[in-house]
Amino acid sequence: MNVLLLKLKEVLYSVLPITVIVMILNFTVAPLDISLIVKFLIGTVLIIIGLSTFLFGIDIGIIPIGNAMGSTIVKANKLWVVVIAGLILGFFISIAEPDLYILASQVDFVTSGLISRESIVAVVSVGIGAMLSLGFIRIVHNISLHKVLTVLYAIIFILALFTSREFLAISFDASGATTGAMTVPFILALATSVSALKKDSKASEEDNFGLVAIVSAGAILAVMIMSVISKTDTITASLEYNKATSTSIISSFVQKIATIALEVILALLPILIIFLLFQKISFKLSRKAFKKVLFGLLFTFIGFVLFLVGVNGGFMDVGAVIGYSVASLENKFYLVIVGFILGSVTVLAEPAVYVLTHQIEDVTSGYVKRKIVIISLAIGVGIAVALSMIRILVPEVQLWHYLLPGYLISLAMSYFVPKLFVGIAFDSGGVASGPMTATFILAFAHGAADAVEEANVLIDGFGMIAMVALTPLIALQILGFIFKVKSKKGGIKKSDD
Repeated sequence: MNVLLLKLKEVLYSVLPITVIVMILNFTVAPLDISLIVKFLIGTVLIIIGLSTFLFGIDIGIIPIGNAMGSTIVKANKLWVVVIAGLILGFFISIAEPDLYILASQVDFVTSGLISRESIVAVVSVGIGAMLSLGFIRIVHNISLHKVLTVLYAIIFILALFTSREFLAISFDASGATTGAMTVPFILALATSVSALKKDSKASEEDNFGLVAIVSAGAILAVMIMSVISKTDTITASLEYNKATSTSIISSFVQKIATIALEVILALLPILIIFLLFQKISFKLSRKAFKKVLFGLLFTFIGFVLFLVGVNGGFMDVGAVIGYSVASLENKFYLVIVGFILGSVTVLAEPAVYVLTHQIEDVTSGYVKRKIVIISLAIGVGIAVALSMIRILVPEVQLWHYLLPGYLISLAMSYFVPKLFVGIAFDSGGVASGPMTATFILAFAHGAADAVEEANVLIDGFGMIAMVALTPLIALQILGFIFKVKSKKGGIKKSDD
C-alpha cells in the first residue's frame, strides 16, 4: 500500500502542474467551454488513478518478469537464445506501451485512418524487437555503445533522405514515445541480467545503460523503412476536434471503456502467456511470488484502461483546443511562450526524471547535483517545445533543421564524454518524453498546427516528442564533461573512461 501511495504522489506531481496551467489559460488567453473543462477534470482524475495503478503493477508484475527473463537468458548462455528472446520480448513489450499506443492513435486520427494505429504499433514493435536483440549482442560482445549508435544514426540519416516529411516527424516521435513507463523498466531489468553474460564476469555499470538508446533507434528505423516501402508521401491531415462537446459528459468516458479494455487485454495477453509458459518451464517461482506477479499484471491492466479512458475522454481534447486558441491569437509570440512554459513544467513533473537525477547523483558520488540536472533538463525541454512552436509558425523551418545538427552534436560528444554518461544521456531521451508529453503537449502541438494556415498537422504537429527526446542527449553529456573536469581536479577515484 505504501508503494501505491508513493506512485500516487509521483503521478500527482506529474499531472497537477499541467492542470493548473490549463485553468490559468482558461481564465486568460484560451477560455474553454464549461463541459470541456468538466471532461478535462474527470479525465485528469482517471489519469492520476490509472497511471498510479499502472506504475504499481509494473513494479510488482512487469519488472519481476523482466528480471526472471534476463536470468533465464543468462542461464542458457547461447547467443541465438539471446537474439530470439530479444525479438520476441521487444515486440510484445512494445505493443503494451501506453505512450506508443497514444502516439499511434493520434497518427490514425489526424490522417483519418490512412496511417492506421495498428500498422504504426506493429511496425515500431518489430523495430524494437530487432534492436533489443542487437543491444543484447552489444553487451555480450562488449562493443562500444558510441560506435553502435554512430552506425545506427548514420543509417537513419541516409534513410531520412528517402523518407517523406510526414513520416520523418512520426518516426522520430515514435522513438520518444516507445521508451515509456512499460518499456523502460522492463528493458533495464533485462539489461542488468544479460550483462552477466560477459565472459570477464565484470558486468560494469556502463552496460546497464545504453540498451534503451539502441531500442529507440529501432523505432525510428522501422517507421522510416515503412515510409520508403509504402511510398505514401501525399498524405494530408486535419484535426477535426469538436469544440462543442456531447450533451452527456459521462457517456464520452463510458462508451470508450469496453473498446479500450479489449485492446489492453490483447496488448497484455502475450506477456501473460509468455510468463505462464516460462513459469512452467524455467522460472519455478514460489506460489507467493507467482501470485504477486499475477496481481501486478492485473493492476497493470486496470491502470492501463483507466489511463487511456482518461486520455481519450477529455484530456487530449483540451490540449488541442488550447493549442488552437493560443495559436489563433494575433500575437503569435504567446504560442512560443506558452510552449516554453508547458515544456519546462512537464519535464519537471515527469516521475522518471526524479529516478534519473537520483541515479546520476549516486553514480557521480554527488559531484553532479540533482538540482543542476533538473534545471538543465527543464530549460532544454522548454526550449525544445518553444522551437517546435516556431516550426509550426514558420513554414521554412523544417524538423531536420533541428534534428540533424542536434544528433550530430550528440554523437560527436559521445566520443569525448565518459562512457557512463553516454549511456545515461541516450537512455534519458525517453525519460523526458513521458506520459504528459505524449498526451497533452502533443495534442497542444496538433491544435496549434491546425490553427496556423501555413502549417500541416501531420508534418508540423508531429516531431515535438522527437525534439523533447533530443534535448537530454546534449544536456546530460555536457554534465558528463563537467563531471570529467571535476573528477580530474578533485581526484575522484571512480573512472568512467
